[in-house]
Amino acid sequence: MRGIISAGGSVPYRRLARADIAAFMGSGGGKGTRAVAAHDEDTTTLGVEAARGTLRSVPEHTPDTVLFSTSTPAYLDKTNATAIAAALRLPGTTAAYDFGGALRSGTGALRTALEGTGTTLVVGADVRDGLPTSSDEAAGGDAGAAVLVGEGPGVVAEIAGVASASDEFTDRWRAPGERTSKLWEERFGENRYLALGQDTLARGLKEAGVDAGALGRLVVTGMHGRAVSALARKLSLPEGVVEDDLAGTVGQSGTAHPLLVLAAALESLAASSAPAGTVVVLLHLADGADALVLRTTEALAEWRPSRPVAAQVANGAPITYSKFLSWRGQLQPEPPRRPEPARVSSSAAHRNEEWKFGFVGSKDRTSGAVHLPPSRISMEGGAVDDMVPVAMADANGTVVTSTVDRLAYSPSPPIVFAIVDFDGGGRYPVELTDADAEEITVGTRVEMTFRRLFSADGIHDYFWKARPLRTGGDG
Repeated sequence: MRGIISAGGSVPYRRLARADIAAFMGSGGGKGTRAVAAHDEDTTTLGVEAARGTLRSVPEHTPDTVLFSTSTPAYLDKTNATAIAAALRLPGTTAAYDFGGALRSGTGALRTALEGTGTTLVVGADVRDGLPTSSDEAAGGDAGAAVLVGEGPGVVAEIAGVASASDEFTDRWRAPGERTSKLWEERFGENRYLALGQDTLARGLKEAGVDAGALGRLVVTGMHGRAVSALARKLSLPEGVVEDDLAGTVGQSGTAHPLLVLAAALESLAASSAPAGTVVVLLHLADGADALVLRTTEALAEWRPSRPVAAQVANGAPITYSKFLSWRGQLQPEPPRRPEPARVSSSAAHRNEEWKFGFVGSKDRTSGAVHLPPSRISMEGGAVDDMVPVAMADANGTVVTSTVDRLAYSPSPPIVFAIVDFDGGGRYPVELTDADAEEITVGTRVEMTFRRLFSADGIHDYFWKARPLRTGGDG
């Protein structure tokens, strides 16, 4: 039996109310909110966070392959999936590949994994941009998602059938080097996707030997919002069968979106104690259509997502439209009058990979003292080279003191620094994120998150920050 072992998402903390766009610009916007990646988040960090939650709920499983899909990669030429594997502390023998840059690549990677062998972690992430007041700006969203695929008794949803259709028509495109997409007239794409979606769904159900009336949950996603809505209506399925596509709360997150909504659907079925054998179909519309037909198993009842998508969606905080534009580089406020950081040393980063990407400290064998960063000499007793590595990325901690720095260089000042005491030992000065300065006090509980400190000369300096531990957080 091959199928999905675990799935999860990463929805950024900040939300932009679409009505604020029209209030600021005089046009554009709409109803609901969209998720906004912070200035220190990109598709790699969003992918890491989604993958962390996905793997944390099934610690007995270790992927031997990582497939990463995004239409907005942090790097070209350089493989982005290797940074994800490093942050997850996967073995050096893990195969890590970037899987294309088109909006269809997320479902393509998932289908490849479901039809393959071994244990594969499929990760998708996107940061969606659009010109101010455009429909893409309002309808887009930023998110990451991950699906762990493998075999054995831990599978929560087995693959039952697949179908695809590929059609060469240009309704959305973006040339290399451009940040925003261009769109053709909407009715053209809507008509094509309606026909492709219906045909692909029918063929997928036929291959699985499933009647349309037996559908337990249908996930329909795609960047063409009108086509997605029209197809869901045209199928005339009972209420509750079509999964909320999160367009009103998160926005359409490109390559990540089908994986994100699928994860939410599986979490919902697990929470509602849906019976084994429930048919779940993922139907994605992009340059054609892909249908993946799944059947849940008895293992779904035992699966406990570590950070449910629904909890993340409900646990957001507002961001002003001007701050959103600033983070997107569409508005240039004066930065702190301090030198910008120099590029990080590639050789130094490689030498300290376990610390930099994995947040791995050291523990004195004799005293048990935890050292952050890792040290050869113990601060208790002075023992030399008698340390063992200790992974701290999943450790929570408590703020013992903090300060607000309004002078240090930052793409989004001010910077909040804190001294954190970690549960089980270890103290470290760390930058905080996803928090307003006034909400950080002595005693604030925090968790670690993988972020980008800065970028210089095209090199991204990734490391770990702390964020307040809120409802729906890890641990």
